[in-house]
Amino acid sequence: MSLAVGVASSSKSMGFDEDKNAAEVSDKGLKTPPNEEEKVDDGHDTEGKIIRTPSESSIGATEDDEDEDEAKKIDLGPQVTLKEQFEKDKDDESLRKWKEQLLGSVDFESIGESLEPEVKILSLAIKSPGRPDILLSVPENGKPKGSWFTLKEGSRYSLKFAFQVSNNIVSGLKYTNTVWKSGIKVENTKEMLGTFSPQAEAYTHEMPEETTPSGLFARGSYSARTKFVDDDNKCYLEINYMFDIRKDWQ
Repeated sequence: MSLAVGVASSSKSMGFDEDKNAAEVSDKGLKTPPNEEEKVDDGHDTEGKIIRTPSESSIGATEDDEDEDEAKKIDLGPQVTLKEQFEKDKDDESLRKWKEQLLGSVDFESIGESLEPEVKILSLAIKSPGRPDILLSVPENGKPKGSWFTLKEGSRYSLKFAFQVSNNIVSGLKYTNTVWKSGIKVENTKEMLGTFSPQAEAYTHEMPEETTPSGLFARGSYSARTKFVDDDNKCYLEINYMFDIRKDWQ
């Protein structure tokens, strides 16, 4: 979810059933018994369920996920300036056309000779049909005080953010979000955003719509950590925060 229980390239369902036998806690997270898996058939019964479009979420993933990502990193070779990248391999027509498509609008004079890309998250907002957007203010230390936002149980929502890339190409930018409730990890989400060239205009991205869980065990306070990182595991923003799921928005 995006900035909550369950956001980015493939989401799955997670159960919070008020019957204590409806979910078992194992070393892999929350599991719904086989006889309960077929209960959601029309998308309207959200009691104890998160319903969303396919994304790359991993429910109950282990704390070693980030270490595994580090081990799988590809060595892309030494970094060069953006201008040097553009000038290289001019004899390769297909590569030249790809670079022109990616870098054609870049003002090389304005970006200088910096090797390191920079990504700045300009805005974060939670969108829900029929309601004003919830604009989230990101403090400099990445730790909002108190509960950062409240979501209504059983409500549809999506996360939208804007970011700006400067200095150099950022490769493999991705969004990750991990959520805990009462000390138990209940969600681990990853979404690959892509490769971006520096430009003056901001990029925007909106996550697939999701539905918050509902029911007694779904309501309450959650802790979460959101990160924006690239292929080199460079972190551009990390936010550690709390949020609530309640019967109503307030």
